[in-house]
Amino acid sequence: MNWITNYVRPKINSMLGRRTDMPENLWIKDPETGEMIFHKDLESNQFVIPASGHHMKISAKERLKYFFDDGKYEVLENPKVVQDPLKFRDEKRYTDRLKEAKTKTGLEDAILNALGTIEGLPVVVTVQDFAFMGGSLGMAAGEAIVHAFEVALQRRRPLILFAASGGARMQEGILSLMQLPRTTVGVDRLKEAGLPYIVVLTNPTTGGVTASYAMLGDVHIAEPGALIGFAGPRVIEQTIREKLPDGFQRAEYLMEHGMVDMVVSRLEMRQTISRLLKMLLKVPQAEKPLEPEILPPAVVNAEARPQA
Repeated sequence: MNWITNYVRPKINSMLGRRTDMPENLWIKDPETGEMIFHKDLESNQFVIPASGHHMKISAKERLKYFFDDGKYEVLENPKVVQDPLKFRDEKRYTDRLKEAKTKTGLEDAILNALGTIEGLPVVVTVQDFAFMGGSLGMAAGEAIVHAFEVALQRRRPLILFAASGGARMQEGILSLMQLPRTTVGVDRLKEAGLPYIVVLTNPTTGGVTASYAMLGDVHIAEPGALIGFAGPRVIEQTIREKLPDGFQRAEYLMEHGMVDMVVSRLEMRQTISRLLKMLLKVPQAEKPLEPEILPPAVVNAEARPQA
């Protein structure tokens, strides 16, 4: 036993009031370059790594805070549904998985709806949180999305949806697949009312979500590097037995091939969507005030000169 290490040093540290516990997330590693970034700097940059531009995953609540004016918004309560309609169990009970996800995220399910404004425009925003069971689409998530469309119709507001999902929720079987046509009907009703519907595809957006509401927007925006597709690249390669191109199913590749309208950084998302909404809603842009005309000195002197 080393009495200096085990006894003397702890005593000195306690006398000096030194903290021995360091937060685990004080520094975050860039997945692309390996560079270490201070957590506070990353948070102030909306979790976009400054050097590489890599977009880290963020929670639904953080996304709403960054998106709305002054970070202020009103959360819409999601409709109640049956929690475990099939009494499903694999390695653990489905109800236990739901409890764990709720504790981890602080959400009732994968969807969070909110009301607020962006640059003064009132909107409805729906965010899918990948941290809640991979953003999977089940009865609760489907009902919440349909509810968002209904609120947008009632209040005559555009709807912006941030998609992030691994697909349908397997624990609910066919009941989760039924949410695909239900949400599609919600999209159709919004479009019939002439209200804009903008979809932001974040990393990842896959499975049944891309086969329904995530690819039916008036405008499709993707965050840089986002994985977007129905089946994963590995599954496609095994099916067609061919090597896929580099960057296949990434946002930039899909924009080049016409599946995505634009790739926009999270730092510019508010301004871009606000500009699109003003065009779609035909909101008159603020006119730039005319600058006073400045006459050349010779002209001024000529006008000021008294007539003979």
